[in-house]
Amino acid sequence: MLQRIKILLVFVFMWAGNCLDAAPQKIVSLAPSLTRSIHYLDAEELLVGVTTFCFIAHNKEKEIVASAISVNVEKVITLKPDLVVTTAMTKPATIELLRRAGIRVEVFETPKSFEEICLQFDRLGKLIGRQEKAQSINRDVRERVTRIKESHQYNHPPTFFFQIGANPLFTVLENTFMDDYITFSGGRNIAAGFTRGTINREFVLAGNPDVIIIVNMGIASDEEKKNWERYPFLNAVKNERIFFLESDMASTPNPPDFLKTMEAIRENLEEGWWKDDI
Repeated sequence: MLQRIKILLVFVFMWAGNCLDAAPQKIVSLAPSLTRSIHYLDAEELLVGVTTFCFIAHNKEKEIVASAISVNVEKVITLKPDLVVTTAMTKPATIELLRRAGIRVEVFETPKSFEEICLQFDRLGKLIGRQEKAQSINRDVRERVTRIKESHQYNHPPTFFFQIGANPLFTVLENTFMDDYITFSGGRNIAAGFTRGTINREFVLAGNPDVIIIVNMGIASDEEKKNWERYPFLNAVKNERIFFLESDMASTPNPPDFLKTMEAIRENLEEGWWKDDI
Protein backbone atom coordinates (compact mmCIF):
# COMPACT_ATOMS: atom_id res chain seq x y z
CA MET A 1 0.00 0.00 0.00
CA LEU A 2 2.73 2.42 1.00
CA GLN A 3 4.64 1.60 -2.16
CA ARG A 4 1.56 2.39 -4.29
CA ILE A 5 1.18 5.77 -2.55
CA LYS A 6 4.85 6.57 -3.22
CA ILE A 7 4.43 5.70 -6.90
CA LEU A 8 1.27 7.83 -7.09
CA LEU A 9 3.06 10.80 -5.52
CA VAL A 10 5.89 10.46 -8.04
CA PHE A 11 3.38 10.67 -10.90
CA VAL A 12 1.65 13.66 -9.28
CA PHE A 13 4.93 15.56 -8.97
CA MET A 14 5.90 14.68 -12.53
CA TRP A 15 2.52 15.93 -13.77
CA ALA A 16 2.84 19.15 -11.78
CA GLY A 17 6.33 19.74 -13.15
CA ASN A 18 5.15 19.22 -16.71
CA CYS A 19 2.32 21.71 -16.16
CA LEU A 20 4.77 24.33 -14.92
CA ASP A 21 7.07 23.74 -17.89
CA ALA A 22 4.26 23.74 -20.46
CA ALA A 23 4.12 26.76 -22.76
CA PRO A 24 1.25 29.12 -21.87
CA GLN A 25 -1.76 29.25 -24.17
CA LYS A 26 -3.20 32.51 -22.83
CA ILE A 27 -0.96 35.49 -22.03
CA VAL A 28 -1.70 38.94 -20.64
CA SER A 29 0.93 41.62 -21.28
CA LEU A 30 0.97 44.67 -19.02
CA ALA A 31 3.80 46.43 -20.89
CA PRO A 32 3.97 47.71 -24.49
CA SER A 33 7.62 46.63 -24.74
CA LEU A 34 6.74 43.03 -23.87
CA THR A 35 3.78 43.06 -26.23
CA ARG A 36 6.10 44.11 -29.06
CA SER A 37 8.55 41.36 -28.11
CA ILE A 38 5.75 38.77 -28.19
CA HIS A 39 4.81 40.09 -31.62
CA TYR A 40 8.40 39.66 -32.85
CA LEU A 41 8.38 36.12 -31.47
CA ASP A 42 5.37 35.30 -33.68
CA ALA A 43 3.26 34.55 -30.60
CA GLU A 44 0.66 37.32 -30.77
CA GLU A 45 -2.08 34.71 -31.08
CA LEU A 46 -1.38 33.80 -27.43
CA LEU A 47 -2.19 37.31 -26.23
CA VAL A 48 -5.62 37.70 -24.66
CA GLY A 49 -5.07 40.98 -22.79
CA VAL A 50 -2.94 44.10 -23.32
CA THR A 51 -2.69 47.76 -22.24
CA THR A 52 -4.04 50.89 -23.89
CA PHE A 53 -0.48 51.65 -25.01
CA CYS A 54 0.14 48.29 -26.70
CA PHE A 55 -0.61 49.86 -30.08
CA ILE A 56 0.85 46.98 -32.03
CA ALA A 57 -1.97 44.74 -30.72
CA HIS A 58 -4.92 47.13 -30.95
CA ASN A 59 -6.17 45.88 -34.31
CA LYS A 60 -5.92 42.24 -33.18
CA GLU A 61 -9.08 42.27 -31.05
CA LYS A 62 -7.22 41.88 -27.77
CA GLU A 63 -8.90 42.76 -24.47
CA ILE A 64 -7.71 46.04 -22.91
CA VAL A 65 -6.97 45.29 -19.26
CA ALA A 66 -4.77 48.19 -18.20
CA SER A 67 -3.97 51.85 -18.74
CA ALA A 68 -0.60 53.51 -18.29
CA ILE A 69 -1.08 53.74 -14.52
CA SER A 70 -3.55 51.08 -13.41
CA VAL A 71 -4.51 47.46 -14.03
CA ASN A 72 -8.05 46.09 -13.97
CA VAL A 73 -7.21 43.05 -11.85
CA GLU A 74 -10.73 41.64 -12.05
CA LYS A 75 -10.64 41.77 -15.83
CA VAL A 76 -7.27 40.02 -15.93
CA ILE A 77 -8.51 37.24 -13.64
CA THR A 78 -11.66 36.82 -15.76
CA LEU A 79 -9.49 36.11 -18.82
CA LYS A 80 -7.91 33.15 -16.96
CA PRO A 81 -4.40 33.63 -18.38
CA ASP A 82 -1.66 31.02 -17.93
CA LEU A 83 0.88 33.82 -17.72
CA VAL A 84 1.03 37.56 -17.06
CA VAL A 85 4.18 39.40 -18.13
CA THR A 86 4.93 42.86 -16.87
CA THR A 87 7.66 45.30 -15.87
CA ALA A 88 8.60 46.99 -12.61
CA MET A 89 6.20 49.78 -13.58
CA THR A 90 3.31 47.63 -12.36
CA LYS A 91 2.59 48.19 -8.68
CA PRO A 92 3.82 45.39 -6.38
CA ALA A 93 0.35 45.24 -4.76
CA THR A 94 -1.20 44.50 -8.16
CA ILE A 95 1.32 41.76 -8.85
CA GLU A 96 0.63 40.25 -5.43
CA LEU A 97 -3.15 40.24 -6.06
CA LEU A 98 -2.68 38.40 -9.34
CA ARG A 99 -0.37 35.84 -7.76
CA ARG A 100 -2.83 35.26 -4.93
CA ALA A 101 -5.42 34.48 -7.59
CA GLY A 102 -3.15 31.64 -8.72
CA ILE A 103 -1.84 33.41 -11.84
CA ARG A 104 1.80 33.13 -12.79
CA VAL A 105 3.32 36.62 -13.07
CA GLU A 106 6.79 37.23 -14.51
CA VAL A 107 8.37 40.65 -13.97
CA PHE A 108 11.01 42.08 -16.31
CA GLU A 109 13.23 44.85 -14.99
CA THR A 110 14.20 47.70 -17.32
CA PRO A 111 17.35 46.45 -19.10
CA LYS A 112 20.46 48.58 -18.62
CA SER A 113 22.25 47.51 -21.79
CA PHE A 114 21.87 45.92 -25.19
CA GLU A 115 23.19 42.67 -23.73
CA GLU A 116 20.48 42.69 -21.06
CA ILE A 117 17.89 43.31 -23.77
CA CYS A 118 19.02 40.14 -25.55
CA LEU A 119 19.05 38.11 -22.33
CA GLN A 120 15.52 39.22 -21.44
CA PHE A 121 14.30 38.47 -24.95
CA ASP A 122 15.72 34.97 -24.63
CA ARG A 123 14.04 34.58 -21.24
CA LEU A 124 10.67 35.67 -22.66
CA GLY A 125 11.08 33.28 -25.57
CA LYS A 126 11.70 30.41 -23.17
CA LEU A 127 8.67 31.37 -21.05
CA ILE A 128 6.25 31.33 -23.96
CA GLY A 129 7.64 28.38 -25.90
CA ARG A 130 9.50 30.41 -28.52
CA GLN A 131 13.09 30.00 -27.34
CA GLU A 132 14.49 28.88 -30.70
CA LYS A 133 12.88 31.88 -32.37
CA ALA A 134 14.31 34.21 -29.71
CA GLN A 135 17.79 32.72 -30.06
CA SER A 136 17.67 33.03 -33.84
CA ILE A 137 16.64 36.69 -33.66
CA ASN A 138 19.31 37.41 -31.05
CA ARG A 139 22.05 35.85 -33.18
CA ASP A 140 21.06 37.88 -36.23
CA VAL A 141 20.68 41.14 -34.31
CA ARG A 142 23.98 40.73 -32.44
CA GLU A 143 25.86 40.12 -35.70
CA ARG A 144 24.32 43.16 -37.40
CA VAL A 145 24.81 45.45 -34.39
CA THR A 146 28.47 44.36 -34.22
CA ARG A 147 28.95 45.31 -37.88
CA ILE A 148 27.44 48.74 -37.22
CA LYS A 149 29.70 49.25 -34.20
CA GLU A 150 32.75 48.34 -36.26
CA SER A 151 31.78 50.91 -38.90
CA HIS A 152 31.90 53.71 -36.30
CA GLN A 153 35.56 54.02 -35.38
CA TYR A 154 36.81 57.57 -34.73
CA ASN A 155 40.06 58.92 -33.30
CA HIS A 156 38.05 61.66 -31.60
CA PRO A 157 34.54 60.45 -30.73
CA PRO A 158 31.76 62.88 -31.71
CA THR A 159 29.65 64.14 -28.80
CA PHE A 160 25.94 63.36 -28.62
CA PHE A 161 22.96 64.94 -26.90
CA PHE A 162 20.09 62.44 -26.85
CA GLN A 163 16.84 64.24 -26.00
CA ILE A 164 13.86 62.22 -24.74
CA GLY A 165 11.76 65.01 -23.22
CA ALA A 166 11.12 68.71 -23.79
CA ASN A 167 9.37 70.10 -20.72
CA PRO A 168 11.44 69.58 -18.70
CA LEU A 169 14.43 68.91 -20.91
CA PHE A 170 15.39 65.28 -20.35
CA THR A 171 18.28 63.23 -21.66
CA VAL A 172 19.69 59.71 -21.81
CA LEU A 173 21.97 58.67 -18.95
CA GLU A 174 24.89 56.25 -18.72
CA ASN A 175 24.18 52.65 -17.72
CA THR A 176 20.97 52.58 -19.73
CA PHE A 177 20.28 50.66 -22.92
CA MET A 178 19.66 53.95 -24.74
CA ASP A 179 23.18 55.12 -23.90
CA ASP A 180 24.39 52.12 -25.90
CA TYR A 181 22.96 53.83 -29.00
CA ILE A 182 25.56 56.54 -28.46
CA THR A 183 28.56 54.40 -27.56
CA PHE A 184 27.80 51.83 -30.27
CA SER A 185 27.72 54.72 -32.76
CA GLY A 186 31.26 55.64 -31.72
CA GLY A 187 30.13 58.67 -29.76
CA ARG A 188 30.32 60.17 -26.29
CA ASN A 189 27.34 61.27 -24.21
CA ILE A 190 27.61 64.90 -23.07
CA ALA A 191 25.59 63.86 -19.99
CA ALA A 192 28.17 61.24 -18.97
CA GLY A 193 28.49 61.12 -15.20
CA PHE A 194 25.03 62.51 -14.54
CA THR A 195 22.69 60.60 -12.21
CA ARG A 196 19.54 62.53 -13.13
CA GLY A 197 18.19 63.00 -16.64
CA THR A 198 16.72 66.47 -16.12
CA ILE A 199 19.00 69.17 -17.51
CA ASN A 200 18.74 72.76 -18.75
CA ARG A 201 19.31 74.21 -22.20
CA GLU A 202 22.39 76.10 -21.05
CA PHE A 203 24.13 72.82 -20.25
CA VAL A 204 23.57 71.56 -23.80
CA LEU A 205 24.79 74.82 -25.30
CA ALA A 206 27.93 74.68 -23.17
CA GLY A 207 28.47 71.04 -24.12
CA ASN A 208 28.16 71.98 -27.81
CA PRO A 209 27.29 68.46 -29.07
CA ASP A 210 28.24 67.34 -32.56
CA VAL A 211 24.98 65.38 -32.85
CA ILE A 212 21.52 66.02 -31.40
CA ILE A 213 19.00 63.18 -31.51
CA ILE A 214 15.40 63.93 -30.56
CA VAL A 215 13.04 61.10 -29.72
CA ASN A 216 9.84 61.90 -31.58
CA MET A 217 7.32 63.74 -29.41
CA GLY A 218 4.97 64.87 -32.18
CA ILE A 219 4.65 68.62 -32.69
CA ALA A 220 7.01 69.24 -29.76
CA SER A 221 9.82 67.53 -31.70
CA ASP A 222 9.58 69.97 -34.59
CA GLU A 223 9.60 72.87 -32.13
CA GLU A 224 12.64 71.48 -30.35
CA LYS A 225 14.56 71.15 -33.62
CA LYS A 226 13.76 74.77 -34.41
CA ASN A 227 14.87 75.78 -30.91
CA TRP A 228 18.30 74.21 -31.39
CA GLU A 229 18.66 75.68 -34.87
CA ARG A 230 18.46 79.15 -33.31
CA TYR A 231 22.03 78.60 -32.14
CA PRO A 232 24.14 78.54 -35.34
CA PHE A 233 27.37 78.09 -33.34
CA LEU A 234 26.29 74.60 -32.23
CA ASN A 235 28.31 71.91 -33.95
CA ALA A 236 25.15 69.86 -34.46
CA VAL A 237 23.62 72.77 -36.37
CA LYS A 238 26.76 73.38 -38.43
CA ASN A 239 27.06 69.64 -39.13
CA GLU A 240 23.34 69.41 -39.97
CA ARG A 241 23.15 66.52 -37.55
CA ILE A 242 19.88 67.13 -35.71
CA PHE A 243 17.40 64.36 -36.40
CA PHE A 244 14.46 62.40 -35.00
CA LEU A 245 13.91 58.82 -33.90
CA GLU A 246 10.50 57.23 -33.41
CA SER A 247 9.67 56.80 -29.72
CA ASP A 248 8.05 53.36 -30.15
CA MET A 249 11.25 52.12 -31.75
CA ALA A 250 14.03 53.84 -29.80
CA SER A 251 12.46 53.60 -26.34
CA THR A 252 11.34 49.98 -26.59
CA PRO A 253 13.87 47.47 -25.24
CA ASN A 254 13.88 44.47 -27.57
CA PRO A 255 16.55 43.27 -30.04
CA PRO A 256 14.71 44.06 -33.34
CA ASP A 257 13.84 47.63 -32.30
CA PHE A 258 17.35 48.20 -30.94
CA LEU A 259 18.76 47.18 -34.32
CA LYS A 260 16.29 49.38 -36.21
CA THR A 261 17.33 52.33 -34.04
CA MET A 262 21.02 51.70 -34.66
CA GLU A 263 20.37 51.51 -38.40
CA ALA A 264 18.38 54.75 -38.31
CA ILE A 265 21.19 56.53 -36.45
CA ARG A 266 23.78 55.26 -38.90
CA GLU A 267 21.67 56.37 -41.85
CA ASN A 268 21.27 59.85 -40.39
CA LEU A 269 24.95 60.20 -39.53
CA GLU A 270 26.09 59.01 -42.95
CA GLU A 271 29.44 57.28 -42.99
CA GLY A 272 32.39 59.59 -43.49
CA TRP A 273 30.78 62.82 -42.23
CA TRP A 274 32.93 63.04 -39.12
CA LYS A 275 36.32 64.70 -39.52
CA ASP A 276 38.99 64.67 -36.82
CA ASP A 277 39.72 68.36 -37.36
CA ILE A 278 36.10 69.50 -36.72
